[in-house]
Amino acid sequence: MLDHDDLKWTTANLTDLNRRLQQISRYSEQARQEQSGSAYLERLSEEVELASKISQALFDRITSRIMSGATRGARPSPESPSLKVMPAAPAGAKAQTSVANKIRVGEVASDAAPTRGATAIRNPAGRRELILVVDDEPVILERAGTILEEEDYRIVLAKDGFEAVQIYGKMKQEISLIILDFFLPVMDGDAVFDELKAINPNVQVVLSSGFAEQTKLGSMLARGLCGFIPKPYTGEKLIEQVRSVIAA
Repeated sequence: MLDHDDLKWTTANLTDLNRRLQQISRYSEQARQEQSGSAYLERLSEEVELASKISQALFDRITSRIMSGATRGARPSPESPSLKVMPAAPAGAKAQTSVANKIRVGEVASDAAPTRGATAIRNPAGRRELILVVDDEPVILERAGTILEEEDYRIVLAKDGFEAVQIYGKMKQEISLIILDFFLPVMDGDAVFDELKAINPNVQVVLSSGFAEQTKLGSMLARGLCGFIPKPYTGEKLIEQVRSVIAA
């Protein structure tokens, strides 16, 4: 039988697997759209390999427990040193009922609770509004933050949807606008948007994505989404969209 430690290990790895599958989908689409998609194909190959190793580790762990009937035991280490085992979900994650209901099978709010460093305001002396930027790609997250800082906006960064919801719940009175990626680990942009609207029906959100399902995008616009920025975007386009929404 699976014990508590087994379940924690399994849910953490299912979260990592789900994130990598989303990355595979993203890189595949980007490679298809690019004339020279060799860089995306290389990333795609790496993600497929890691996803395969995680799947095998999950299968081996669960089947060995079921077959042995053990209630507790030593946690087997995955063969690959590159396999990343993510920390288990914080106890407080289960209290977020509306968030949990939207998390798909195989997902868990793992290490998404924001830390003091993650919620620190960048450019706190800025004279313009506070903007929350949400993206799981560190390079894009940092670039967007830098662009906005250079225009004297104050910035808060979130690496996934669950963290974004937690930050906004604490800072909704200060945050004027949210730049939200569509494809995120733990919760996708559509689910995050619903959670933000539940906190504040008048929240201002601009969706940012390389591609998004048109039906979902249309539904989000009908529910109050303020705008859409297709990736990759220039600094000028980002600032133009931000200013138009805040000034509206």
